[in-house]
Amino acid sequence: MPVADFKTYCQMIDHAKQNHYAYPAINVSSMETANAVLKGLAESKSDGIIQVSTGGGQFASGSSINDMALGAISIAQHVHLVAERYNIVVALHTDHCQPGKVDSFIRPLMEETKRRRLKGLPNLFNSHMFDGSELPMDENLRISQGLMEECSALDIILEVEIGVVGGEEDGVSHEGAPAAKLYTTPEDMLAAYEALSPKGRFMLAATFGNVHGVYKPGNVKLKPAILKAGQDVVTGKHGQKAKMDLVFHGGSGSSQEEIQETLGYGVIKMNIDTDTQYAFTKPVVDHMFKNYDGVLKIEGEVGNKKHYDPRAYLKKGEAGMADRIKQATLDLKSQGQTIFGK
Repeated sequence: MPVADFKTYCQMIDHAKQNHYAYPAINVSSMETANAVLKGLAESKSDGIIQVSTGGGQFASGSSINDMALGAISIAQHVHLVAERYNIVVALHTDHCQPGKVDSFIRPLMEETKRRRLKGLPNLFNSHMFDGSELPMDENLRISQGLMEECSALDIILEVEIGVVGGEEDGVSHEGAPAAKLYTTPEDMLAAYEALSPKGRFMLAATFGNVHGVYKPGNVKLKPAILKAGQDVVTGKHGQKAKMDLVFHGGSGSSQEEIQETLGYGVIKMNIDTDTQYAFTKPVVDHMFKNYDGVLKIEGEVGNKKHYDPRAYLKKGEAGMADRIKQATLDLKSQGQTIFGK
């Protein structure tokens, strides 16, 4: 199916919230990793979200160019082409864009969408994320309101983060962030709803102890009940229709029980990057170790082209990443829930 349009994307989110599951939102940085997402989702009969960060976009544009927006456009165009061959629905999203990168990442992508719409083509991306968590709350929401007006005019959903996800991702570190900022308050969730809901549809990344990075199970101390407390305050004042679409960042090291608890509190999207990076790399490393004398020309030998052809090991990386995505659809209860054809 083609990449979701705005109406279909809203249907995806509504269906997930009503049925208490969430979409794997997988960061990609190449055609190979994008293909792995489509493969894993399709084999699980799960819809999902493919997303590109500023760093992922830079990588995809090539080391000589390092243009985050250009690389994101390239990946998105690839997904638009190949997604039509799959019997699932996918949406395209951009991840963590800090205030200083809005003009070099989000806005060029919105300009590309404007050009596409003039040609009768669908939006390039379905949603963008503004990460203003480094700013004071009032400034974060003020900038978010302006971006929401721009996004809503183009049928694009904006994701906003309040509070701070600890750790480091994509070169941006929140190590040493104040403990209080790792846990969003109900008052902040209410303030976000009241500031953003009049502007259009949005997703909210509220923090509840989540941390980016690599951790053993049990090392990340989540408090999912924080999400429930915030939703209760919002719906208590504005009614059940005000229940927000929440996003779970920094899930590595979280237990399945903690992940699934959040689904009942309105989480409809969970970002996955660290685990899928490892899942792609592990079979590549395995290939190199097992075929050491084939991938290298050792002691005057010629090696084995079947082993050092990048396709040989990249296919294995794609398969390994796809398998990790299939596990994510089980954890998030999205397996078999595709709205394709409904």
